[in-house]
Parts: sequence; structure tokens; C-alpha cells
Amino acid sequence: MRQTLKNIFFLGVKELRGLGRDYMLIALIVYAFSLGIYTIGKSTNDTINNAAIAIVDEDRSQMSQRIFDAFFPPMFHRAKEITLEEIDPAMDEGKYTFVLVIPANFEKDLLAGRKPEIQLNIDATRMSQAFSGGGYIQQIINREISIFEDKGKVSRPLVKTVVRNRYNANLTQSWFKSVMQLVNNITMLAIILTGAALIRERENGTLEHLLVMPVTPFEIMFSKVWSMLLVVLAASVVSLWVVIMQMLHVPVNGSLGLFAVGVALHLFAVTSLGIFLACVADNMPQLGMLLILVLMPMQMLSGGSTPQESMPEWVQTVMLAAPTTHFVDFCQAILFRGAGIEVVWKPFLMLFIIGCVLFIFSLGRFRRSVAQ
Repeated sequence: MRQTLKNIFFLGVKELRGLGRDYMLIALIVYAFSLGIYTIGKSTNDTINNAAIAIVDEDRSQMSQRIFDAFFPPMFHRAKEITLEEIDPAMDEGKYTFVLVIPANFEKDLLAGRKPEIQLNIDATRMSQAFSGGGYIQQIINREISIFEDKGKVSRPLVKTVVRNRYNANLTQSWFKSVMQLVNNITMLAIILTGAALIRERENGTLEHLLVMPVTPFEIMFSKVWSMLLVVLAASVVSLWVVIMQMLHVPVNGSLGLFAVGVALHLFAVTSLGIFLACVADNMPQLGMLLILVLMPMQMLSGGSTPQESMPEWVQTVMLAAPTTHFVDFCQAILFRGAGIEVVWKPFLMLFIIGCVLFIFSLGRFRRSVAQ
């Protein structure tokens, strides 16, 4: 037993040294857990945020001034007043996403019941803001007109709905997107690193050298699992603390220690899967193709992109066998909702069971592979 543990330890150290000499994989790890997450968190959201808007006011009335003052942060920058002649040059230069044109006699026609028109020019090259921005602007204008026609009286609904957004009061998309990107990168890197480690040894001929030494396939496989698990676990915890919490200012409500334990269980499962894929593939290009075929469905159907409740029941049942489903489940529970072990013990248990099954299955495939 002691000799087995010693073999596993030194073989794992060998894997870490081999990874340290592979500068491409090191660069991939650094990028995936830094810029890969930061750029996703800072990418353009589907919601309106600090959109540039200008207004051509040809009416100069109380109503037009109300509309002018209705646009303010954080959805819009303060509206800028421009002339008709400045519209085309400003839109061509991309200064404004939206330009409102309030015609002359707008307030007079409105009070006379003539239903005047306001022209809204939209820079459609900014797709995310242009898609929803027109609707927001129309709502704002209609609200101001309604208040103006009622002489400042705001109509009260018969029933008041009090909305409280828990865990993300402002519905900030970057909070969710950055954490889900971290979750996806953990799974991807774990499979790539373990698979690449096995294929690298096979291509270099060092795997045959190991087989003539007094070590077993179990020791070889487990050394790859714990070494790559350690690398991805350390990178994910550092990324969560530095990139997500400090740079993107995403509040984490749960225990980082509990999160690390869950990540370790997930990595135990997916590193075993990575070894199985490496046994099936003959080289790195084949591993890359297998990775796409396996990883994409696992991530898309795990519940990170679309709630599982929206999927067909048979898909939900099938995905219970995937480690990513339980990984996403406990990550959202711990990081967003501050859940404790009394809540996430079921995903933890399922990950342990799935990991053991994948490890045993991959070990059998690995033994057959090295026996050929």
C-alpha cells in the first residue's frame, strides 16, 4: 500500500513537470482562467446599459423637455441636443446609438389629439442595444406623455406587484456569465489536460517505458487524475478570487472551501472521462474532435445556458448521468445563493458516484489500451 501511494505521488510529480514544459498548455490555462473569463464578463449585454442618445428638439415645449429629461443613467447616457444637420454625420461616426427627432408643434398637436409622430433613428450595427433599445425608448416616451396628459398625475394600478430579485437585485448579466464561463472552462481544461498528458506519453514513447517498470495501470492513471485535478483546482480558485470577485466585482455568497471540495469531486469525474477519450483517440486532433462531440452537449444541456425545467423530461433524465449537471447545480447554489452542505450534499454524492463509475470504466479501457 505504501509503495502504491509512493508510486502514485512520484508519477503525479512527473506529470506536473511534463505539464510545466508544455508552454502551449500553460498558456491555455492562463488564458482560460483570466482573459477568457474577464472578456466574457465585460462583453456586451443584451440589456441597455449607458447607451448614447441624442435628441433633435424642434418643438421647444414643456413636453419635449420632459422627454429630454427622461433619459438618464444607467440605461442611457444623458441625452445630447443636436440639430437636424448633425444627425447623419453623428450616426456615420458612431457617436450615438439612438437619435430622437421631436417635430415642431409636437405638444400642440398632442393636446389637440392629432397623434403626432416622433422619429427614432437607430444604429443597427450595435445589435444588442438596438434590438431592445427601441422598445425601452417607446415605453419611456409613452410614460412621459401619459403623465403630461394627466397633468402630472400617475395612474395607479389596482393591484401592486412587489418584485424582489434575490441573489442578483439589478439582474446584472456579467455576474452569471462570468461564473458560468468559469464552470465551462473547468470542465474543458480538465478533459484536455488529462487527455493530452496520456497522448503525449504515447506519442513520445514514455508510456511503454512506464509499463516495463514496477507500476500498475491504476497507479499511472490515478497519478494523472490527481496531478491535473490539482492544477485545474488551483487555477479555478485563483480565478474565482482574483478575476471574478476582485476584477469583475461579482459578490460570492457561499463558502469558497465548500466550492473547492465540489470542484475536486467534479474534476475527479471529468479527468477520468478525459483519460477514456484519450484511450479512444489516436492523436491530439482526434481528441479535439471527440472533445467537441462530448463537451458541447454536456455544457448546453447541463442547466447553465438553459434551465433544465425548460427541457423535455427525457433529456432531464438522461442528463442526470452527466457530471456537468450536478456541477452547475451546486455551483449556482453555493456561489449565488450561499447554500451550505445541507443543500448541496446530493450533487456532491452524485458527482462522487459518477466519478467512481467513470474512473472504473476508464481504467478498464486504459488497461485494454496498454495491453495491445
